[in-house]
Amino acid sequence: MDLRSEKIQRILSKYKFHDVAVEQLQKIHQIYPGMTPSTGTYTFNDNTQKDLLKLIGNIPVQYGGRSYNIPILLWLMDSFPFTPPICLLRPTPNMVIREGKHVDGGGRLHMPELHNWNYPRSSVVSLLTEMIAKFEEDPPLSSKTTGDNKDPHDLLAFVSNIQINDDGSRHVQPINKVSVVGGGDLGMASMMSILSKCKVDKLVFIDVAESSTKGGSTDLEIFSLPKVEVSRDLSASADSRVVVVTANAWSSEQSYVSVVQTNVDLYRGFIPKLAHLSPNAVMLIASQPVDIMTHVAWRQSGLPPTRVIGAGCNLDSERLSRIMDINLNSHKAAWVIGELSDNKFAVMSKTGLSSNVQPEIATESSSTKPLLNRAFEMMKTRGQRSWSVGLSVADITNSILIDKMKTHSVSTLAEGWGGIGAEVFLSLPCIMGSNGSMRLAGVSLGQDEDSKLRESVASLSNFMSQLRI
Repeated sequence: MDLRSEKIQRILSKYKFHDVAVEQLQKIHQIYPGMTPSTGTYTFNDNTQKDLLKLIGNIPVQYGGRSYNIPILLWLMDSFPFTPPICLLRPTPNMVIREGKHVDGGGRLHMPELHNWNYPRSSVVSLLTEMIAKFEEDPPLSSKTTGDNKDPHDLLAFVSNIQINDDGSRHVQPINKVSVVGGGDLGMASMMSILSKCKVDKLVFIDVAESSTKGGSTDLEIFSLPKVEVSRDLSASADSRVVVVTANAWSSEQSYVSVVQTNVDLYRGFIPKLAHLSPNAVMLIASQPVDIMTHVAWRQSGLPPTRVIGAGCNLDSERLSRIMDINLNSHKAAWVIGELSDNKFAVMSKTGLSSNVQPEIATESSSTKPLLNRAFEMMKTRGQRSWSVGLSVADITNSILIDKMKTHSVSTLAEGWGGIGAEVFLSLPCIMGSNGSMRLAGVSLGQDEDSKLRESVASLSNFMSQLRI
């Protein structure tokens, strides 16, 4: 590999691990001599730019008994080879990108090797080898065709999802795909609960390597379950209708802010990609602290606030409604709202549990407050376990998948509700359906409840200002 040009030498001299980078480039040339180095300016998502080395070339792929050359481009970061390259397709004018598990609509490649990059175990040589293997299973490019010459596999996939309505009209039925990101007890509980409660066509269980809750996927791989795909590759989550995040990454830091910052840093590594792979999904956060992490996920994902929610006080709310219905004979829905802390409190619905009328929150009265307080005290004796939170997650997921329009108390953007002026996430009663959440209108709260809400808003705002998101 010729690295002697002045431009290459100038940029390569700025690489942090210069000697190791040169050694790796020489190894690439030995095995893939068609990958040619050059220089260029890469523009990052925040519009900052950097002069970097890039490798341009074709990789040979066998598909359907024929040989194809797939044109690719690899941008090498200045911390190469300790940082993975940014990999892109370079389609010619007569080629179209086939968006799929390992490639997005913009031609960026998402390989397991990139997600799990760990030099020296990982290298560009092994990455290119993996690309060839993946592309031979599912080619990332195809020739431009006319309407009369479409890929029969694409046509079959389309036809299989067509439904004929009673009036003779047709529509494409979306696939009920759910992804659960994060191993451990909560991830497993959520996955099993969703399988039991929800009608899913496919459930992807992704074990995040950096998470402290990793390791839940090993037994799933041994005892394979119908409709479940176990993966360590975020790309497997593509086109999900619901993405459940249970991953946590607690550190041994003494400061609580530092502990949560570790979780924020973990999220930064996968939340944007999850949103990119499933731009129409509802993202359901169950990581702790749930109000903070839901806020962080919304900021990092770029999704509308109606489609990033947290499990929040849904479990408490379901328990509260059950107690009021069975133990106190009220037959009214009730919700626990506010911060998932000692500051949470209960509100009641104006309508009954079986009413078809859109629910509203009842204003506090001398008759409802004692009832709510009694039910709230009875609820406090019940602890939260991973399986109970998993059931709550499945209940919310089900409302989204079947467009149930059921009211759940979920962590959502609370700004503008009840006079809240700050950008914070709190649990509020929201109608949940296929398009995400819709908040119920705010009401005048009692003095104690309003004080708790304002205290939570101030506390959460202050805490968020200390985090590097």
